[in-house]
Amino acid sequence: MTVSDEAAQVVVSDGQQALLVRPPAAILPMLRELRHQSAESDDGPWWRVLISLTHAADARFEYDFGSEPFPGDHLFPRQAYLADMGTYPRKRLPVWLAAYVGHEERQTRPPGIATVQASTDNASGTAPTPIGAALPPFPMMWARWGVISAAFVAANSPWGPRISAALGWFESSTRDGSTLHRLPNGRAILSGGVWDAPELDAAYNDGEQLPQLYRGAPDWVADPVLNPRAANGLLSFCYWWDGSAWYCGESPSVEQVGAAIPGIWSSDTAVDIVADSTEGRSGAWAAALVAAAETGTVTRTLLTRAFVGEGVDLDNAYYQLILAGVVN
Repeated sequence: MTVSDEAAQVVVSDGQQALLVRPPAAILPMLRELRHQSAESDDGPWWRVLISLTHAADARFEYDFGSEPFPGDHLFPRQAYLADMGTYPRKRLPVWLAAYVGHEERQTRPPGIATVQASTDNASGTAPTPIGAALPPFPMMWARWGVISAAFVAANSPWGPRISAALGWFESSTRDGSTLHRLPNGRAILSGGVWDAPELDAAYNDGEQLPQLYRGAPDWVADPVLNPRAANGLLSFCYWWDGSAWYCGESPSVEQVGAAIPGIWSSDTAVDIVADSTEGRSGAWAAALVAAAETGTVTRTLLTRAFVGEGVDLDNAYYQLILAGVVN
């Protein structure tokens, strides 16, 4: 509910069957008044409320102040939230909502804009920042991403990274995540976001400047190969591999965004994840699998020895490795 938009539904259940019914007309005015009263709290008025009522008339109220993003079908147009804040000013907004109403596409980089920005940076001598060994070389990163993806797929886990022929993606259970795009000529882009990034909070809630994530970036760092968070104003890092080294603009250190990147930091890190994600026969088999992935020599026999246990999905795990290009 906002001052301009509202939506409600009532679900009636006997414990075995549920029925969706139209809310009685008298409910909405009561909810508006309830929300108005909540405006006196430090958090301001709630955005959503869930009311559970039993046959004994025991009512439970759960108020949602936006600590986590709303589902798409519960999200109103940005104008609704701007109108609401005009009536009920707030000291701060959750970062995701602040970005939703205020990002103004400032993190997008269409190819045409990328070309202009890259040319301007070249003319002014603006160079990117090399990040040294903070990230492994892209070929090693890609291989480890692929084998970790295979481990999570083998374990039938809904979490963990996944990979395709030119894209690796990762979304954690804590809403951090990233994408790794493999480009022609040995190039790559790693971009994504950490939940409640402080620099985004400062930009959207305190009026600070957004970090120039693409400062000094080449023209091939553009929207089609950036993490979808860029379109929502929630991108907090962007690194690019030019074929020999990693670079960035005003991104945080890799350590600060580690929660958004799967365990590709070293062979040992990948081995630990592979061994923990399935009922591995031994750490030695996990180490052998990671070493084979890094040299492009994985075989189905090796995968079978590394991943054992009831319900292990070897076929889909092996296909992840095929897509990663690390199969012999």
